[in-house]
Amino acid sequence: MSDAPAVAERLALAVETARRAPLPPAVRATGEVLLIDIAGLCVAARRSDYVRAALEAWEANGGSTAIGHARTLDAAGAAFVNGTAAHGEDFDDTFEGGPVHAGAVVVPAVLAAAERHRIPGPDALFGIAVGVEVMCRASLVAPKLIHKAGFHPTAVLGAMAAAAGVAAATRATPAAFVNALGIAGSMASGIIEYLAEGAWTKRLHPGWAAQSGIRAVELARAGFVGPRTVFEGTHGLYYGFARTSDGDWGKLLDGFGRRWLASTVAFKQYACGTMTHPYIDCAKRLAARGIEPEDVVEIVCEAAEGTVHRLWEPLAAKQRPPNAYAAKFSQPYCIAAGFVLGHAGLDAFTEERVRDERLRSVAAKVSYVVDPGNPYPNEYTGHVRVRLKDGAVIEERQPHLRGGAHEPLSRADIEDKFRLNCAYGDWPAERAERFLAVAGKAFDGTIDLGPYRG
Repeated sequence: MSDAPAVAERLALAVETARRAPLPPAVRATGEVLLIDIAGLCVAARRSDYVRAALEAWEANGGSTAIGHARTLDAAGAAFVNGTAAHGEDFDDTFEGGPVHAGAVVVPAVLAAAERHRIPGPDALFGIAVGVEVMCRASLVAPKLIHKAGFHPTAVLGAMAAAAGVAAATRATPAAFVNALGIAGSMASGIIEYLAEGAWTKRLHPGWAAQSGIRAVELARAGFVGPRTVFEGTHGLYYGFARTSDGDWGKLLDGFGRRWLASTVAFKQYACGTMTHPYIDCAKRLAARGIEPEDVVEIVCEAAEGTVHRLWEPLAAKQRPPNAYAAKFSQPYCIAAGFVLGHAGLDAFTEERVRDERLRSVAAKVSYVVDPGNPYPNEYTGHVRVRLKDGAVIEERQPHLRGGAHEPLSRADIEDKFRLNCAYGDWPAERAERFLAVAGKAFDGTIDLGPYRG
């Protein structure tokens, strides 16, 4: 065994160093809006079939909160249900360059652990910051390779991020931090076969990762030993899920705790796959020009090669998604929603909508060509080229993801989204306003989600 520090050991040291410095205001602000966004998404999904199933299938009760539900669960169960709900409609935050959904994993994991252990708010905030940072940075170590191997990066890297976040929040020793990561590596999972027919499994990936992180930390705190070379080892995480042990570890470690990527996470405006968003913007602008669906002969889009297997193929199936969840990962359907409905919010992805012949007729006209120069995953761009019956050709381009680094949403935007999500989930407006009133102070005292049960 080499005496050189392993990646996990170097990360543990970086976390301890970061703890000694105050979090930058931008990182605290991100933690607060993540709390708001994730809570709203949990409320929006609380009456859905998949959340009902997640709640009913979890056996253990306890003292941790599943937001919007009267029943309390053990910490792992609360993290599982909240993570599943937060990601269920694909309306949660994303990290450009990953892509990964950090908030839906890390926030539920740390909140559940905070309730169980009565963690002070500042420690919970630090844990969220560390977990999100680990997840964002880890997604840059071997770009696109986890997806290419057939796995969901949010699920795989989420287990590691949740373990890091909970370990940081509970002030685990550096040795326990390393063991927790080593253990979490054997809990990581998540295949992307849900794409084949719109099955629900992607929805549970963040929840499963969140509860895995909690369990890994508890095992490590009890003395269980995991491999310290979990990241870079011959049989480590990246070898197993990205088919390489030669990742760029500097992306994970360099500047950790000094340069925070966590403050750059993007918040979604549409309830569907992130890479579809710039195309939806293009489609909305086409409609604003007064183009009618019946005048369109074809819509051809330039697409990044790395998105084809998830959003474009098989094309015939994507043009006619079998259910509402599959529609969220259908670029043709999302373009049709933007063009016909003028939005791609929660109401655009219902079983009734997905059978709407107006949307189906437009989606059937959408195809793609691969653009070898597309900057994905560093940038998410959109393009549509429409040929009309009169022979006219009209193009629209969107150079970046709105809600991301180039055009971030304001806190007021996130709060408005929260209110709409709460209304969608049948929470009274006054209850939503009470949550918003305390969100800015939530990390100053002890985390208490009790008022938001039921």
